[in-house]
Amino acid sequence: MRRMLSVLLFCLAALPIAAQQNRPTPVRHPAIAALAPTPSAAAVSDLPVRKVVLYKNGVGYFEHAGVVSGNQRVAIDFTSSQLNDVLQSLTALDGSGGKVSAVGYNSTTPIEQQLDSLSLGLRDYPATLDVYHALRGQRVEVSGAGAAITGRLVNVEFRKETDKNGTASDDHYFLIVATDGGALRTAEISDGVSVRMVDPSLQKEFASYLEIIGSAQNQQGRHLTLEDRGEGQRQLQVSYISAVPVWKSTYRIVFPREANGNATLQGWAVVDNTVGVDWDNVQLSLVAGAPQSFIQPLSQPLYTNRPTIPIATVGQSAPVTHEAAEGIEPKAAMAMSATQSVTVQAAPMMLMGENRGGGIMRGKTDMIAGGAFGVGSGSGYGPGYGGNVGGGVYRASDAISEGDVSTNAFDDFFEYALAAPVTIHKNESAMVPILQQNLPVDHVTLWSDRRPTPLRAIWLENNSKLTLDSGSFSIFESGEFAGEGLLDPIHPGEKRLLSYAVDQAVKVHPAGFNDTRTLRKIAVHDGVMVQTMSEVTENTYTINNAGDEQRAVVIEHQRRGNFELETDSGAGTKPAETTASAYRFKVSVAPHQSTDLHVKERANLSERVEILPQFANNSNFLVTVSKYTPELEEKLRPAIDAGTALAELNRKLEENEQQQKALEADETRDRDNVTALKGNDAAKRFVEKLNQAEDGLETARGAQADLEKQRDAAQEKLNGIIAKLSFETDVDVVTK
Repeated sequence: MRRMLSVLLFCLAALPIAAQQNRPTPVRHPAIAALAPTPSAAAVSDLPVRKVVLYKNGVGYFEHAGVVSGNQRVAIDFTSSQLNDVLQSLTALDGSGGKVSAVGYNSTTPIEQQLDSLSLGLRDYPATLDVYHALRGQRVEVSGAGAAITGRLVNVEFRKETDKNGTASDDHYFLIVATDGGALRTAEISDGVSVRMVDPSLQKEFASYLEIIGSAQNQQGRHLTLEDRGEGQRQLQVSYISAVPVWKSTYRIVFPREANGNATLQGWAVVDNTVGVDWDNVQLSLVAGAPQSFIQPLSQPLYTNRPTIPIATVGQSAPVTHEAAEGIEPKAAMAMSATQSVTVQAAPMMLMGENRGGGIMRGKTDMIAGGAFGVGSGSGYGPGYGGNVGGGVYRASDAISEGDVSTNAFDDFFEYALAAPVTIHKNESAMVPILQQNLPVDHVTLWSDRRPTPLRAIWLENNSKLTLDSGSFSIFESGEFAGEGLLDPIHPGEKRLLSYAVDQAVKVHPAGFNDTRTLRKIAVHDGVMVQTMSEVTENTYTINNAGDEQRAVVIEHQRRGNFELETDSGAGTKPAETTASAYRFKVSVAPHQSTDLHVKERANLSERVEILPQFANNSNFLVTVSKYTPELEEKLRPAIDAGTALAELNRKLEENEQQQKALEADETRDRDNVTALKGNDAAKRFVEKLNQAEDGLETARGAQADLEKQRDAAQEKLNGIIAKLSFETDVDVVTK
């Protein structure tokens, strides 16, 4: 195949230069044509980006703004991948009565549609054999394998040949050419063989194919041009959304060398600029929210498939029409409501990627003087802190003053809005500080039966008015790295456990489990019995601290169904915190000591028993229940006696039915014997037995009718007794 590729390249080199330069004239889009310069229109100028809002769902809101004068044409550059989002969300506003009269961009017919206009039948990325097959029937000149062969290409043939050692080869391709003299000639394709297209029109067709392929590969950048018509100088604002990398939150939690119950929480955002345009002095906002967004290929020209109708002849019917599809209802607009927003003032950035003059990019100042950045959320204000950009471990400084934090509202998102403009060049990334706050923090060890390895953790209380976005965090203690982990969003007023390392000094063992069920109450009304039972479970955990320092250990005990915690059975059973799935107990364990934690839970259970329609199945159960207390036995005795009498009658009925079946079998057997011995003296003995069986069967049937009447009367009596039962009795019987 490498040989075939070299031949194809030779074909391209053999194309006349004039044919390669004979390119089709592109058709201009009507919108582009409308943007042609007019005597009254100024030259095209760029409209720079001034505001960027990045969201957590991978979209960004971009706002370009600038001053236009008179009839002004402005341009915005972006990549082809952004075009669909731009066309779907583009908004252009002239604030002084001007009007955007046209918006155009460089477009192209899809490559497949362009290739369909050629007669070669080649698609994008064709195989070498496909190229030769496209030349079948065309005049070619084959040279390099002896005398040149000129004629029409018939086919490309693949042959397996065997060398003198008997080894088969599958790497031989041959061109079959019909010469002008009518002979068929064969030439093997090799490195020294070239194939040239003789027909100038074919050369031109092939050149057009290559030009289409080349132009499709180069169309990555898009140039959007707007013509704004009006009078005097005006402010033009253009906005749209575009796919961008998701911005990431990351935190540092720094403990002072002398513990004071607080730690400095510092937050950073990692921002990537991959949209193909520099962000110079833009207003940057980072929103921890994910508005609904999608991509629709608006930038791609759309062609519908039209039906092919045969040409009508005599005797054929004319084409018919068909009803149109139902229309699509417009989508309902999404309602918007309340948000939290925060503003960060004079925020420095740490850039990653191409270095354009300094490594550290700064806002208005080189250092964060006290109160240089901070964030707030909701309707209040949160303190902020400054720090040394190059200090490694950041120290707290003065709080920001009121007014450094602004708020706004949209949906339920919260926003970090940097007050100072920032600069991030295209294809660069930056670390932007978004908050610094002193928060109360407790060191604890966390253990759960779902994750039995004890973990070092901090219990962080967000007593600020900030909402902490989800992200990674790193812990620094005594100036050293101690571990890292992940946190979910933490809203103001929330307290959250954050684990960051394994605690090898603490061991937790589930030391015991006990489960007790107790019958508490029995109630009977309207033929229905309801038992109320309680189930009590007791768990014991043994906590051992092998370390040299006292440990605060948090035990996560999983919550179960309807069980409620018993908190009146002694100290240490009240949880420090309750979550949707667990109780969290905080236990203090001295160095080289063990401590037990007892957890007691209770659940009230009820069991419903239908007595009236199914008493026969519940008779033994009632006897068992009546033995719990003398009072219960007294109240249930009439029903038990009536039920026993009914059960006895049912037993007699069953015995009578079995007796009838036996007599019927005897009767059948005796009758068969009499028939078989007819006229014989032995038949008399079976006639006597037959008479006895018939008499017994008649007696049993009479008894059956009498027993059924007695059973119906007993059932009616039992139903009456049960219907009159109505009582509730407290009991205290352990059943398990």
